[in-house]
Amino acid sequence: MRPPPDDFDPPAGVAVTLSPGLRRVLAPNPSPMTYRGTNTYLIGQSDLAVIDPGPLNDAHLEAILAAVEPGQRISHIIVTHSHLDHSPLARPLSERTGAPVHGFGGPKAGRSAVMAGLADAGLGGGGEGIDHDFRPDIEIADSETLQGPDWTLEVIHTPGHLGNHVALGWGDICFTADHVMGWASSLVSPPDGDLTDFMASCAKLRARNWSVFHPGHGAPVEDPAGRLDWLIAHRQGREAAILTALESGSATARQIAEQVYTDTPPALLPAAERNVFAHLVDLLGRERVTPTGPLTSEAAFHRQ
Repeated sequence: MRPPPDDFDPPAGVAVTLSPGLRRVLAPNPSPMTYRGTNTYLIGQSDLAVIDPGPLNDAHLEAILAAVEPGQRISHIIVTHSHLDHSPLARPLSERTGAPVHGFGGPKAGRSAVMAGLADAGLGGGGEGIDHDFRPDIEIADSETLQGPDWTLEVIHTPGHLGNHVALGWGDICFTADHVMGWASSLVSPPDGDLTDFMASCAKLRARNWSVFHPGHGAPVEDPAGRLDWLIAHRQGREAAILTALESGSATARQIAEQVYTDTPPALLPAAERNVFAHLVDLLGRERVTPTGPLTSEAAFHRQ
């Protein structure tokens, strides 16, 4: 099951009703990493929860505020993770509305010991960019619930794309942010992304019966179980290809990427290399591979 093509292309800045008590406002930040832009969600009929205010953009701030109807107010601002396309607008929105910002923690929260070690050794992040200034007013924890008069959201810690990443359960609907999307597989780039955590979070979501996923980018995912199965199989396929590449001897992440990603444009090879390294770190943790020296992104690995 490949990601299905879709015609998802709503106008930015317009509040679209998805179901009773749920609206989406698309931020005007399309890119190869964000697809059409960041999806900001508004939940509730009176006291509103805003999920992922989005990037620092004045037009999007005004669009969110314009979506607040007479008799409504924004009571909760919830950030699923601190990437620059999801969290920076939280503080200006809080200042305009008085609503506190909820999040799992700062940019390093939820990071595994292995990834913390890589970061301390100097490995920089890659991909969408970290909002280093993000600090929630109220820290939320796995299995905690947030409530309004007519809604309840369950916090589901889903590290992998980022250590402080959470999904939010609303009955049998889940807001999956960047962990599960329909238009692309999630970026996992060490030391901010952790493939071991990512796979565990996939299994955590797969254990539940969801009717629909509302992602951070792109259209609703109408077959949550099928999409999760595809993501898991996709990663398992990459792992198999990496292990096959190591059958002929030790190799670095870059060498493996050049062998495995044969159809990838040269400009995208650094991202492919980082993805391979994420798999190698995961395989190391499961004692399937070993680096020839210290664990770094330039290390050569061989199969055990």
